[in-house]
Amino acid sequence: MNDWPRGNDGRGGDRDERYGYGSAQAQPEGARRMPHVQRPPQQRPPQQPPRPAAAPPAGPGYGVPPQQAQTHDTFAGYDSGYNTGQVYGTPAGGAPGGPAGPGGPTGPQGPRRPGAPAPNWGKRIKIGSIVLVSAIVVTSIGTYFWADSKVRREVDLSKVIERPKDDDCTTYLIVGSDSREGLTKEDKKRLHTGSADGKRTDSMMVLAACSGGNSMISLPRDSDVEIPSFVGSESGKTFPARGRTKLNAAYAMDGPELLVRTVEHNTGLRIDHYAEIGFAGFANIVDALGGVEMDIEKAFKDDKSGADFQAGKQTLNGEQALAFVRTRYAFAESDLARTKNQQKFLSALASQAATPTTIINPFKIYPVMGAGLDTLIVDKDMSLFDLGEMFFAMKGISGGDGTSMNIPVSGSRGGNLVWDKAKVQQLVKQIQNDEKVTVTQ
Repeated sequence: MNDWPRGNDGRGGDRDERYGYGSAQAQPEGARRMPHVQRPPQQRPPQQPPRPAAAPPAGPGYGVPPQQAQTHDTFAGYDSGYNTGQVYGTPAGGAPGGPAGPGGPTGPQGPRRPGAPAPNWGKRIKIGSIVLVSAIVVTSIGTYFWADSKVRREVDLSKVIERPKDDDCTTYLIVGSDSREGLTKEDKKRLHTGSADGKRTDSMMVLAACSGGNSMISLPRDSDVEIPSFVGSESGKTFPARGRTKLNAAYAMDGPELLVRTVEHNTGLRIDHYAEIGFAGFANIVDALGGVEMDIEKAFKDDKSGADFQAGKQTLNGEQALAFVRTRYAFAESDLARTKNQQKFLSALASQAATPTTIINPFKIYPVMGAGLDTLIVDKDMSLFDLGEMFFAMKGISGGDGTSMNIPVSGSRGGNLVWDKAKVQQLVKQIQNDEKVTVTQ
């Protein structure tokens, strides 16, 4: 039976004749009552308590709200259309980090697997620390062997005979030679070194590293000394002693071993280690450091060394530094004044080289070591640790922790400087007994 009322056109009786064909009005039609549709009373499912986040899935719709998981047959053929707005796999309301039903918990980085443990940051930090320390150790070991392989261990102190007794201090003989090894013609001209063959000692100083304080004692090359008898290192011949001779003659006669024997014979100090550097190595180290800052008390000029300095603080490059330590004719007491400048500069050099900003900076320490180690000549028993101790001892002296002086001189003889024997004996005794040096020159 058709319950639709009919009009004259058979479509609607008392309804607008456009009903069912759309409206010509600008606004859409509103809802109309459809009397032939009979819906049963709406039945809503009973309210279910919220399911715990860790509960296992139940029902046919895993991760789907219960209302949408039911079929039309569940509620007597009625689909209520009720929807909570919940998105599958996320908490109701979309709150991040909350429970999301069977899908498991979520976090700031998205869903986690059910039962996944939280990140163990303590373990990660521990592993990272181990990796970092291992890298530092491997790099340090590699650097040590690289540097150790570059040191020229050419001096054999076991050849030195009739040596003084040993003591608690570590004593170094530090020598600056006028060796032109490694210098081109242009370098020799620029550095004012001349072109003499061979090499001679341009400066000599004893560095005593003691627990009672460090001491740096310059030995003027014009010192009047006795060269004891010795056996030639190459010829094997025995040479008699020679008195009233300049100290630097010992090096010229038979090299470093005879120089060590002569220093020990005239001072009574036992030399534990020997270190020698030439012109090229000296200038290269200074340049690799980026220069050395000096406070020059008085202006001076020397055409022979190329020195031309104004008074005041200034940073010396390699060429200027070499001129500074070699100048002697600009001073009245030529050799003694020069040894003071050499001590002052070496202390400043060590102070700037043995700093954390240089040691831990690979862009600085490798060029510095490479520049110096190639031309540094040491004894066969000297290790890199001994070299480090030497530099830090010099640094301590520049910082006021020790004594810097010339060996005491009482006068001159035939152009040679005569040592004050009484003061020298007292000085040596204080060093051997590891006492604070009180002797002055």
